[in-house]
Amino acid sequence: MKQRIQNGLSGTALKTIALVLMLLDHIHYFFEFTGLVPVWFSMLGRLAAPLFLFCTVEGFAHTHDRKRYILRIWLLGAAMGTVEFFMMYAGALRRGDDFYPQNAIFLALFWLCLVWQGIDWLRQKKWLPGLAAVLGPIVWPFIVAGILTAFAPQITQTPASSSWFAYLITAVLPMWSTITDGGWFFLLSGILLYALYNHKTLRLLAWAGMSFLGDFLLPYLQVRNLPGFTFAQMFTVYYEWLSIFAVVLMLLYNGKRGRGCKPLFYIFYPAHVYILYALSCLTYTLML
Repeated sequence: MKQRIQNGLSGTALKTIALVLMLLDHIHYFFEFTGLVPVWFSMLGRLAAPLFLFCTVEGFAHTHDRKRYILRIWLLGAAMGTVEFFMMYAGALRRGDDFYPQNAIFLALFWLCLVWQGIDWLRQKKWLPGLAAVLGPIVWPFIVAGILTAFAPQITQTPASSSWFAYLITAVLPMWSTITDGGWFFLLSGILLYALYNHKTLRLLAWAGMSFLGDFLLPYLQVRNLPGFTFAQMFTVYYEWLSIFAVVLMLLYNGKRGRGCKPLFYIFYPAHVYILYALSCLTYTLML
C-alpha cells in the first residue's frame, strides 16, 4: 500500500475509493431515519462527488469515442430520472414517510460533458457550436422559465401535455438548477477542472480555493447570525465543505487509467441506490 501511494493512484483506484465513500454516504442518506447510522458516514461521503467529477473529467479527456461516452452517461441519467419522475409526480414506490431517492449525478455530468465539448470547440475556433454547447446547458433553466411564461395555459391544459413537459425537464433534459446532485456550484467546479486541464496543479488548487469559498465561507456567512449558531456547527451540521479534502486524493493521481472495470462503475451507482432504497423501505415498515 505504501509503495502504491508513492507511485500515485490510478483512475481505477480513485473511482474505487469514491465508490466506497459514496456507499457510506448513501447508507447514512437512506437509513438516517433509524438514528443508528453515524453522521461521519456522510462526512466521509462528501469526498465522493468531487472524486467522481474529477474522474469524469479524465475519462472525457481520454475517451476515444466522446459521442458514445456522453450517450452512455445520458442514458443512465435519463433512466434514473424516469424512476424519480414517477416517484415525484405519481407518488409511486415512495417510502412510508414519503421519502424517495433524488440521486441524479449522471444528469449533471451529462450537462458538463456538453460544456466540456463546447470548450474544446472554442479552442479550435469553432465559435458557433462551441458557444451553443457551452451556453446551452447554462441557459436551459431560463429557456424553460420562458416557455412556461409564454405557453403555460397550453401546457397545463391537459394532464398529458403537462406530464410530458414535466418528464422532459425531470428526466430527459433536466435543469441543472433543480438537479439535487448538481447545482450551480457543481457545474462551475466541472467547468474549472476542464478549462484548466493542462495546468494540473493549478486547477486543483483553484478548485480547492473555490470549494472553500462556496462550501465553507458562503454557508458560514449565511448561518452565522442564526439563533443558537456556534462555529462548532461548521464541523457537525454544515459539513459540506469537507469535500475540499478530496483534493489530496486528486493530487495523488498518477495519470494512469488502471485496470478499468468500466461496467462495474456504471452499474454500481444505480444498483446500490435502489438496493439501499428497497432495504430502507423494508426497514421503515418493520420499525412501524
